[in-house]
Amino acid sequence: MPNINDAFPSNYLKASDLKNSQVIVTIDRVEFEAVGRDREMKAVIYFVNKTKGVILNKTNARKITEITGSALTEDWTGHAIQLYPTETEFGGETVECIRIRPVAKPKMSRMTPLPPPPPVVAESNGAEMDIADDEIPF
Repeated sequence: MPNINDAFPSNYLKASDLKNSQVIVTIDRVEFEAVGRDREMKAVIYFVNKTKGVILNKTNARKITEITGSALTEDWTGHAIQLYPTETEFGGETVECIRIRPVAKPKMSRMTPLPPPPPVVAESNGAEMDIADDEIPF
């Protein structure tokens, strides 16, 4: 079945390109490009092994700054982020958009640590043992 979004291809990633899925990507670089009808200079973030980039808005740029710990775009290279489609209000209308969040870290199970093993007691034949010369197997 044809999708109307396929009739309007874009050089940049759109929410509809994500097909309602969350995607983990690794940041490759940020370039500043003239985009839109007015050819306004915008930051575009590109990802490793992907051809389309995402035009950054203030919300997504701040989130990446938070995730990477740096406002310097060259420090973003190599960081993994998650892209996901959602909606936002723009010009009084609800529109699709791409948002960014940190990659979820696997949850660690809360296991009770095992107690240390009891000390090994050597049998004594009445003579003192010189443990300094004993080899300890690893």
